[in-house]
Amino acid sequence: MTPFEYQPHTLVMSKEGLADLWNRFSRERAVTETLAAPLTPEDCNIQSSPEVSPTKWHLSHTSWFFEHFVLKPYLPGYREFHPQFSYLFNSYYETVGAFSPKSTRGLLSRPALSEVMEYRKHVTDSVQKLLGEPNPKALEAAPIILLGINHEQQHQELLLMDIKHVFASHPFRPTYLATEAETVTTTKGPEFSWKTFPAELYEIGHEGQGFHFDNEGPRHPVYVGEYALKSGLVTNSEFLKFMNDGGYEKPELWLSDGWNEVKLRAWKAPLYWEETQSGWKSMTLSGLHPIVEAAPVCHVSYYEADAFARWAGKRLPTEMEWEVAAETTRRDGNFLESGKLNPVPLSGPKANFDHLHQMWGDVWEWTASSYSAYPGFRPNAGSLGEYNGKFMCNQMVLRGGACVTPLSHIRASYRNFYSPSARWQFSGLRLAEDR
Repeated sequence: MTPFEYQPHTLVMSKEGLADLWNRFSRERAVTETLAAPLTPEDCNIQSSPEVSPTKWHLSHTSWFFEHFVLKPYLPGYREFHPQFSYLFNSYYETVGAFSPKSTRGLLSRPALSEVMEYRKHVTDSVQKLLGEPNPKALEAAPIILLGINHEQQHQELLLMDIKHVFASHPFRPTYLATEAETVTTTKGPEFSWKTFPAELYEIGHEGQGFHFDNEGPRHPVYVGEYALKSGLVTNSEFLKFMNDGGYEKPELWLSDGWNEVKLRAWKAPLYWEETQSGWKSMTLSGLHPIVEAAPVCHVSYYEADAFARWAGKRLPTEMEWEVAAETTRRDGNFLESGKLNPVPLSGPKANFDHLHQMWGDVWEWTASSYSAYPGFRPNAGSLGEYNGKFMCNQMVLRGGACVTPLSHIRASYRNFYSPSARWQFSGLRLAEDR
């Protein structure tokens, strides 16, 4: 089994389930370290913008999470690895204590990467000790370990997002990992159709016993009017038409805040696009390559997605519409496990373009929904209540996962969220319209 292979799983909160929990924990710890393996110690320390975190910080913070929330309260006699690491690697948990400002994480030359890896081993070995023999403490800690596993998967994606930004900021445009290159083509891709959904009272949100974050529930009814989704994602070819038609120069297409961002940051194309004498190129995790026109457009902000939809005479779907549609599709696609690490054109049989394609993987899809609480939402108890709830303001929801998201991490009810101006995440869009 390679570190990227996906295996279905079911966690049983019992003595018998602890071995499965350990296997899942140790696997995700190994995946994180595999993702960091192509990098030099110098690579791992760079912070290229305030929202980006160094790889070394991701490796440390995911260990701090288990140390603080699992090992200290549940493993008798646990020895803290370093007393200052709680300050350095706490992300934003105000109820835990003071922490180093996010914008200064790239200034942390110490601890060295070698010491960070020792820290990871110390924490991993200690979790193994906790789970090694069935005991009431281990069973009590199991739900938090499961949360920590999913938290680690989130940081696997963040690690790749952030190192891409780091390498894109380097004048040599380094390669993170050579992957199988997509054929450079001017093919614009197929003409997608539309799939219509009837007006109805639907239910959205997570239900059942499987893992989910607190912001995914409770499941609740929502009335959704008749609508249609485009059967494919917006492609680079389509976005080039928007650009060539002066899309970044027409204020009437933009929300006021978005237009301010266009002027302030001189946006003329998606993030990582570069115009050269031979045409547009884009920075990828395998280096700088010509744009593949049939591939989904990526690294656009909510503002850009919304402006494109207006230009096209359409709109973005709400997160309710997206979830209703996603529950009719198979959960497969181009995820981290594929090893491609980049959105790719639709492949395979192209006969059924009235079906929804690439709902899962490739790019996170912006929705028109602001990130807010569902009716009856209750955050987790204690400090873990800070995980999601306190960010329910000034953010927009994205759905579906991306090419750097672990497949085992995603589901129809999963709610990702970012600031509407954010572009360094792997984000794209699908069009919607009223019917």
